[in-house]
Amino acid sequence: MSEGTQTRLTGALLRRVDPPVAIAFGCIIAMLLLGSLYSRSFLSPEYLLQQLKVASFLGVIATGTMIVILLGQIDLSVPWVVAVGGMMSTAATGWGPVGEAMAIPFGIACGVVLGLLNGFGVAYLRIPSMIITLAVNAVAQGLMVVHTGGFSPQDSSSPAMRTLATGDFLFGLPNALLVWAVVGAGAIFLLNRTTFGRAVYGIGNRERAAYLSGIDTQRVVLVAFAIAGGLSAFGGVLLAGYASKAAQAMGDAYLLPAIAAVVLGGASILGGRGSYLGTIAGVILITLLQSILSVIQMSEAGRQITYGVVIIAMLLLYGREGRAR
Repeated sequence: MSEGTQTRLTGALLRRVDPPVAIAFGCIIAMLLLGSLYSRSFLSPEYLLQQLKVASFLGVIATGTMIVILLGQIDLSVPWVVAVGGMMSTAATGWGPVGEAMAIPFGIACGVVLGLLNGFGVAYLRIPSMIITLAVNAVAQGLMVVHTGGFSPQDSSSPAMRTLATGDFLFGLPNALLVWAVVGAGAIFLLNRTTFGRAVYGIGNRERAAYLSGIDTQRVVLVAFAIAGGLSAFGGVLLAGYASKAAQAMGDAYLLPAIAAVVLGGASILGGRGSYLGTIAGVILITLLQSILSVIQMSEAGRQITYGVVIIAMLLLYGREGRAR
């Protein structure tokens, strides 16, 4: 191969690399090196697999968050949709063998219903996504308080839920990681190989232009929010399986990290741009950041401030870029 050909191939490869994604992976390497300064086990295969296992729960939730952000919308109902998925799936286990068999799909279905409420409000009632998703989040919280009487849920997760979240069926790889891989592969196919995926990007770039081109924008938005609700609830199911039970506030810690992971991965908060590879990088980066903050014993308040600062910085960056387009 001639030197000129190699130069052209190298240039073409560099042009295809999304700078935010490259930066995110670079930060992952920096985090690993920084963590190794605190503990030699930080780079061990066992520790890395454990971190990927923890990242899987956030990864499933962030997948739905990414789809909504690509539309140029935001989903603030994540905390209690996650809780609904976990609490309803564990509640189903108390219904006997049939309930145990239906626990996982029932928890996910509850999340899909809440996602449909979000999508209907945004697509058909034209309510800003920030408002309707906050309202649905409050409704979900109220329903769960009524369901439990204000007390902690007493039901336990089913064996299938625990196996899915904590087992290692294939080559010692955590089942949760394999679940995230399947969800991620489905998201990549959906966004890159289907009409629906192209419509999501089109709506995020310019909704009116997408509508005039013949896209049923209302239906796409409705389905996108339903998918996001189902994935948030599925994350709750996995978390309940991991802890063997659900908790009312189990989803509170996932709203900002899910948004931060998507934005850190290069997705524009204004919609229309972003790759799932970037979301993977963002999820891993957030997980490693959480691990390091735990090692240095930063308080939960400090962590939330850190996530907020990151999101504000990315909003400023992508907001300017979006206005320039």
